[in-house]
Amino acid sequence: MTPPADAAALLRRLHHDRAPGDALVLPGPWDAASARIFAEAGFPALATPSMGVSLSLGYADGACPAEEMFAAVARIVRAVEVPVTADIERGYGLPPAEIAQRLLGTGAVGCNLEDSVSGRLVETGRQAEFLAAVREALGPGPFLNARVDVYLCGADRPLEEALERCRAYVAAGADGVYPLGAPPGELTALARELEVPVNALARPGGSGPAELAAAGAARVTFGGGLAMRAMEQVRGWAAGLRDD
Repeated sequence: MTPPADAAALLRRLHHDRAPGDALVLPGPWDAASARIFAEAGFPALATPSMGVSLSLGYADGACPAEEMFAAVARIVRAVEVPVTADIERGYGLPPAEIAQRLLGTGAVGCNLEDSVSGRLVETGRQAEFLAAVREALGPGPFLNARVDVYLCGADRPLEEALERCRAYVAAGADGVYPLGAPPGELTALARELEVPVNALARPGGSGPAELAAAGAARVTFGGGLAMRAMEQVRGWAAGLRDD
């Protein structure tokens, strides 16, 4: 099973051809089996989470080697007939041309790239230059989603800095922005001020896809949350088997 030849164009349409309040909900498969389950459930596209993939391969979040992450993404892409976009952290220290080559080699038609390293924000201009170089190397097709970590890293004025970074990243060629952890009220302000799809994170016990969509999100993802919930289920089964 492989995605259609026009998967990149389809992924773009899925982001844009939507009514207000109707977000594109992208589950996060951590392996080929979970990808097939989500695709069979009717989701039109998928977004791999770096945390979920890392955990499935036996690594802590952020510790998966690049070659193993890209190989896992390739297996997920091969398993389904829907477009797949991949979370590839900040590119594993690879030069932009190699990031693009490896991503395109998996068959994925989009990616997330974050703007922090070890909990510290990368300077805005340097990140914008990095994104522009990745954009050039990828070409116009793949959907480049720029993650903005000001809420994660505790910026003094997160909304103001998020807007500044989002605008710089869009000018550099990003197709969408992902202000990770933005509260619904500030998500609304970001969506109102920006002309690209805004990605929001749905978390267990927090805002769900419907609330985030109503706040202005055009795209909703789950990070490693779905993988973690599945692993909790397995942990419960394991305890039950042990105690039988």
